[in-house]
Amino acid sequence: MFSDEEVERYARHLVLREVGGPGQQALKSGRIALVGAGGLGAPASLYLAAAGVGHIRIIDPDVVDRSNLQRQVIYAEADLGTSKVTASARHLSDLNPNVMIDPVQARLDETNAAELLQGFDLVLDGTDDFATRFAVNGACVAHGIPLVSGAIGRWTGQVGVFGSRPCYRCLVPEIPPDAETCSAVGVMGALAGVIGSMMALEAIKLITAAGQPLSSRLLIYDALSAEVRTVRLGPDPDCPVCA
Repeated sequence: MFSDEEVERYARHLVLREVGGPGQQALKSGRIALVGAGGLGAPASLYLAAAGVGHIRIIDPDVVDRSNLQRQVIYAEADLGTSKVTASARHLSDLNPNVMIDPVQARLDETNAAELLQGFDLVLDGTDDFATRFAVNGACVAHGIPLVSGAIGRWTGQVGVFGSRPCYRCLVPEIPPDAETCSAVGVMGALAGVIGSMMALEAIKLITAAGQPLSSRLLIYDALSAEVRTVRLGPDPDCPVCA
C-alpha cells in the first residue's frame, strides 16, 4: 500500500496506463544495483530514486573530483573530496526519503562481483572500464540478472539490455586494444544525461513490464548529428561467458 504522501509523489506514474498501481508497487519492491556513480550513474540514480525504486545499491570506489562536475550532475562543489557513494546516498535520500540507498565504496572486480550483485533484480553498468564491465556481465549471467549497459565517449552514446543470451561479451568478446576513456578523449556533459536517463528508463520499463525494452538490442545515439539507430544483437556461439 502507498501512503498519502507516496500517492501524491507518484501521481504522474499512477495515471499512466502502462504503470499504474501495480507498476508503481513493482518499483517500490524493486532492487537495483548500480555499478558506477559517474557520468551515467549520476543521472540514472536520480531518476531511479525519483521513480520510487525501493532499494538502490551504488557501487563505486572513487571520490568526487572537480572535473566530474561538468557531467555528474548529482554532485556539487561541497562534495569535492567526498566518496561518490556517500555523496550520492545523501542527495538521493534528500530527493526521495522513501528509497533505501545502499552505498558501497568498492571497486567491483571478478573476485567480488557475485557477492555485490547477487540478490538484485536488475543491474545497471555505467563504468568506462572493460575489466569491470566483463566482471559485471559474468556475475549477471551466472545469477540470471538482466543487465542494462550504457557507454559514452566524445559525442556518441549507447544503451543495451542483456540477458542470459546474448550477453555483453557477445558484443565485446575481448578488451579492445584501442579502448578509449572519457578522460583521454573527452565527452559532452549533456550526453551523459541523455544516456544515463535512457538507462534509467530501460530499468523502469523492465521492472514495470511496460513497453518493449532494448533486450538483445543496442541503441546508438550520435549527438552531433542528432541521429539514433538501433541494431539487433545475436548470441556469439563462441562467447566465453554464455555459449
